[in-house]
Formats: sequence, structure tokens, C-alpha cells
Amino acid sequence: MAFGLRLLGWVGMVLPAILLNPAYAVTQDELVKQGAYLAHLGDCVACHTAKGGKTMAGGLELKTPFGVVYSTNITPDVKTGIGGYSFEQFDRAMRKGVADDGHNLYPAMPYPSFAKTSADDMRALYAYMMHGVEPVSQPNKENKMMWPFSMRFGLKIWNMVFLDDSPFKADQQKSAQWNRGAYIVQGLGHCGSCHTPRGIGFQEKTMSQDGADGKYFLTGATVEAWHAVNLRNQWSAPELARFLKTGFNSHATAYGTMTEVVHFSTQNFSDSDLSAMGEYISTLPPNSESGILKPKGAKLAQDDELFKTRGGLGYVQFCSTCHQLDGRGMQKLFPPLADNSSVQSKDPTSVIHVVLSGWMSPETQSAKRAFGMPSYSSLTDKELAEIVTFVRTKWGNQGSPVTADEIKKMRSEIALKPTEPSKFVVPRFADMLNSPNADQLIYGMRLMAQTKLMVPDNVGDVLNCNSCHLVGGTVAHAAPYVGISALFPSYAPRAGKVIDFKERVNGCMRRSMNGKPLAKDSKEMLAMIAYMDNMKGNAKPDQPIPGRGVGKISHSIIPNLENGKQVYKDQCAVCHGDNGEGMKRADGSFVFPPLWGEQSFNIGAGIAKTYTAAAFVKSNMPMANTLTFQLGQGGLTDQQSVDVAAYFTHMPRPDFPDKVKDWPNGGKPDDSRY
Repeated sequence: MAFGLRLLGWVGMVLPAILLNPAYAVTQDELVKQGAYLAHLGDCVACHTAKGGKTMAGGLELKTPFGVVYSTNITPDVKTGIGGYSFEQFDRAMRKGVADDGHNLYPAMPYPSFAKTSADDMRALYAYMMHGVEPVSQPNKENKMMWPFSMRFGLKIWNMVFLDDSPFKADQQKSAQWNRGAYIVQGLGHCGSCHTPRGIGFQEKTMSQDGADGKYFLTGATVEAWHAVNLRNQWSAPELARFLKTGFNSHATAYGTMTEVVHFSTQNFSDSDLSAMGEYISTLPPNSESGILKPKGAKLAQDDELFKTRGGLGYVQFCSTCHQLDGRGMQKLFPPLADNSSVQSKDPTSVIHVVLSGWMSPETQSAKRAFGMPSYSSLTDKELAEIVTFVRTKWGNQGSPVTADEIKKMRSEIALKPTEPSKFVVPRFADMLNSPNADQLIYGMRLMAQTKLMVPDNVGDVLNCNSCHLVGGTVAHAAPYVGISALFPSYAPRAGKVIDFKERVNGCMRRSMNGKPLAKDSKEMLAMIAYMDNMKGNAKPDQPIPGRGVGKISHSIIPNLENGKQVYKDQCAVCHGDNGEGMKRADGSFVFPPLWGEQSFNIGAGIAKTYTAAAFVKSNMPMANTLTFQLGQGGLTDQQSVDVAAYFTHMPRPDFPDKVKDWPNGGKPDDSRY
């Protein structure tokens, strides 16, 4: 009896302690699940997974000023990974940067940040790494560090001088949410690894906002030819949370390694943790030394800035299709450049890097399709300097100009893919400024881009010439104007007679524009002809013109309308609308044209023919789908192109009353709508 009472008393004392101990209060599965979330907080996948490699198996190249470090295999494989680590060894590696055999890890692994992790979180993370990750047998790569940095004994001294492995301490004067945000940002989130400047020993100048050096915390730093921007006093808490969840907000978009951070890590954070991080970062006091440029509100660029300067015309040609003439982009598709914190950063490294190497948005749960910007490395250093300077200094942006030498220097620092040679030479809008009739040429170019706006009485739908002749007719296989004027007058089978260039233009006005012809001697017609004639170059009627037309696609491919409907939904609807209605700006004007309905081209248009449309789609759509110069276009197969073309060309659209006069001498194509 006495023994039973003592046993009952022991259980009464011990059982609550067991239940309150997190190691006992949760099951193994729950602990692994908790650890999986913590691994997202630490962004383990991004660094420990090589491009195209197996998850967590290491091998990713990490460049440092002292050489190249390859991330290690952290799967639970016993021989090549960390499967033989005890918890104590794992904890030591995470907090002190010491491996199981005692050798020191390079601080490319942010163990000074991970040291702030709580004991409970560390145990959960260990449980996940050992039981939630698939083991992969893959030996680690040898690092390529310069001497003497290849000698690891110096890392012991580095740790003695710079490592503070004390856990995170909450600020009792702040809210629980603020402290949660601080815990993530300073700890597993290791935001300072990129956003805090480095000292002489390549250490973060500070690990938090506290202390004498706290003024440097998260004030921006340049890493691997990318500039991680100043985060202090930058955006509101909701804007910060939105950026981390989606990769964009009203003022910026993720680029470079931050794209991977959003994709692999922050999009998986809970809304409460994102809000906590936003609250914490948004309350950090500004640092006058960091050169932060707070958004002040975008302004419209004046016509003289856009159309009478080389930088403005370069922007119009190579950037405005996506980012728009007002620089405000398109929400959820193309980031704004106006009032963009990254674009106007004191350090222009990232904006130069992006235009040279290209960019892809992160794939997230809210945006399954990534959008790309191609590399513009084929432009000269001078051209890019003009365009980047325009972007950094217009619409109210407060960035400083960049020079051709800065572009050249960045080219030498990053590994660019060689530009594929092309016989098609892209005409430059900026070169029109050198012509004696520059004003007329630029007016003609604007008529092509804003046809509906500038000649509304002649356009019956809402299309512009640029809807089919992309970027003012300067894109290969997008019905370019290059050399085309040399072919007229010529025989037109559809008309059954010889027509001149003006008649050809008016054919488009009546069919593609579903409108009325321009007067042959009107100011508008003469400007459009002059603009296109300016691109004739040395073209001859009897010689092939590189890039002419919209390409070819086999008529033997049988359309699958059901698949075409699916391709349209997956690839086209995001810009052209679920029901082919197009995409509008806030003022009601169209960014991307409707593909069917009363506001689209009529059945007499060339693009209404299935295989003509399919060839156009194959060569030019979807835009922003690849890194292909000039619009990131392409990516669909021939079959997909035919399927989706058959789907949208056979949707209802306006009639063409004069269709009875077409092909009077025969030869009507088999895919004509009538």
C-alpha cells in the first residue's frame, strides 16, 4: 500500500513534467513536420541542392571573395551525408560551424545566425533531417578556396573573434509578434547574410539592430554581383509580408538569389510568421549612411523624355511592352520600374545584372507560372547605359546615372551565355534621332504602337499595328517591317492584282483593325510609310529577307481543339483573358488585345487563318515565357501552337463584308475562315 502511494506520487510529479517537455509532448511525426517547417525558415533546400540535383544532396557552387565553396550533402545518408550525426554533433554544426569530425565549416553556411535557434526548434529540425529527408548517396565536392583560406585552421580564430553563439533573447518591451519576427529574421531566416554589409573578415558587421554596430543591420550589401537592398525603413509591414509570400509588391520584385528564397523558402511561411517579420523589419530605424531612397510616388514620363532621347527610345523599344510607357508594369505579371526601390538603389549592381543576364519570377502557390525577362546582353554597353540611366532617373525615380564602363565591368564579372548569331539585325528606335526626318519617323513608330488611340476613326476594334507586328515591327518572325517596303509594288493573290505599299497598309486597317482605310496622302499614312521604309536597308525584291513573316508550320498537323482550349487556359488567358477579352489598364485602354469577340480582328485578317496564327504563336507566344531575346517568347510545340490557334481563330469575331472579292483568281488557302 505504501509502495503504491509512493508510486502514484512519483507519477503525479513526473508525468506533468513529461507532458510539458516538448520532446515528449509531440509525436515523432509531429516533430518531423515541425522540423520541415523550420527547414523552410532556414531555406536549407536552396543552398544544399545543386541545379538539377537531388534535394539536399549538396553540390551547389557558392562563390566567395576567397574562392568557391560547394554546399555539402545534408541528407541522412550515413556515408556521404549527415546520417551518422548525433543530435549533439548536429547542434554543434548548426551553432558553431564544426562538423562531426571536428573540422570547421566555412561561414558561407550561416551558422552565426542559426546559433540563435531555440533548443526545441533545433531538436525538431534534427528530427526532420534524420527522418523526413530522403537519403542520397553522393560524395561532397572539393572546395576551390585560395591559399591561405584553404587552410581551415584560420576558421577557429574567425570563430573566436566573430562568433556569438548565444541563443536569441526576446525584448520584453516588444510584442510577441515583434519578437517572433526578430527571432526568424536574425536566426533561421538569416536575412543578414545577404542584406547586412560585411567587415574586413567577411563577417556580418552586426547580427542584430542592437549594439554599437547595429546601425548596419540589414542596410544592404553586394553579394555575387547582386545587390541585396536596404530593408530598413523601406516598406510597410504588409508590403514586406506580401513580397516574401509572392516575390513582388507595389515597389519591387524578387531577383537573383532572392527569387530562389521566395520559391523555396518564404512562400511556405505561415501568414502569422510573415506578418511578424514584416512588423519587425518595418520598425527598424532608418540609417542615413545607407543611402536609402524611400518611394515617393511615380510620375509620368514626358513625351520629350520618352521619344526624343536615346535612353527613352531604347526603353520604349526593349522594355515598355511589359513594363509599360508609364513604368508601372502590370500587377502580378511584370514588375513596376517607376517608384521601384531596387531600380533606384544607390548601388546599381542588380539592375545592371538583370538587364545583362535576364530574370525569371519565382513560381509560387499563388503564381504557378513564372514570367521571364530575356537577357539584353546583345545590346552594346552604351545602349544599356542609356536605358538603365533612363529607368533609374525618370518617373520620379531618384537613382543616379550609370556609365558604359559600369556595364562593361558587370559583363566581366558574370558568366553570360554566348549570344547566338542571327542574320536578322534588330533596328534601333534610338537611331531614328540621327535622321533628318526624325520627328516623322518617331510619329510613324508611335502610330504603330498606339494606333487605336491616335487614329480612332480608322480602327474599328481595339488593336494596334504592334498587336501583330511586335515592337514596331523589329522582332524576327513577328511580321517585321525590316526590308518589307522593298517588295512593293507586288502582286497580291488575295486581291488578285498588283498593289502598292499604301494599299497593303490599308488592307490591315480594314481587316486586322476591322476599320476604315487611311487617306493615302494623310500625315498618318506618310509617317507610317516613312517609318517602315526607314527599315528597308539593302533589301532587294528578289533576295530573301532574314526574319521575314511569321515563320512556317506544317499544315499536316491536325488540330486538337480540346487540347487547344487547355493550352489557351494554361498559357494565354493570363494576358488575353479567360474569354479572349484581352487585358485592360485601369483607364480602360488595352495592354494586350482581345483574341475574339467584336473588339478583335475580323475573319478577313491574315491572323484569322489557322496555320498563319499557329506559326505566329509558335514564333512569338507566350511572351515572357523564356529568356529568349527580344521578348522572352516561345516554348510551345508545333502541335500546341496549331491546337491553340485553331481554338481561338474559330471563336466568334466580326465579319468582313468584302470577303466575296478575295482570291478572284483562285488559290484560297485551305485554312481560310470563309
